[in-house]
Amino acid sequence: MNGPAPSPRIVHGMRSSGPQGTRLFTADELHRYAADSMPQIEEGASVAQPVLEGRGAGLDRRRFALRSGRQTIGRRRDSDIVVDDISVSASHAWIINQQGHTMIMNTLSTNGTFVNGRRVHEAILRHGDRVRLGQAEFVFLTRDARASRLLWTRRIAAGVAVLAVLGTLGWWLLG
Repeated sequence: MNGPAPSPRIVHGMRSSGPQGTRLFTADELHRYAADSMPQIEEGASVAQPVLEGRGAGLDRRRFALRSGRQTIGRRRDSDIVVDDISVSASHAWIINQQGHTMIMNTLSTNGTFVNGRRVHEAILRHGDRVRLGQAEFVFLTRDARASRLLWTRRIAAGVAVLAVLGTLGWWLLG
């Protein structure tokens, strides 16, 4: 009838149990797969849709959209933004995004919340601010860096055109 459960066996280099070949995962593997499946955004940031962009190991360039209202950031799996880093508290901080302003509030975390290197309880975030929760680092973005580079390229091109016109005009007047 019900005998002891068969011990896990190795099939194609993976642990499995039972005739169905059900894969057994370690806790680390589950955390890695969960982090890989977290929603990321690819579109640019804006004032209406700011983002936190991760920096460093495990977060590099991952973007998290900040919707209106309050979002939780922490290690807990039910956080709006899950940061799988032991230096981040289970419920580390809140991000409040309303009326065109975004604020971060520390929620009594162990290792603190920092904005541009300064430990804060709460702070209004501005484009380019560096946010650190424990050892996990982010950059707060309200506009896409690609759009910003394009704007600077256009400004430089316009400046070069103005200088060319002024140079030609000066040569014509003096020549």
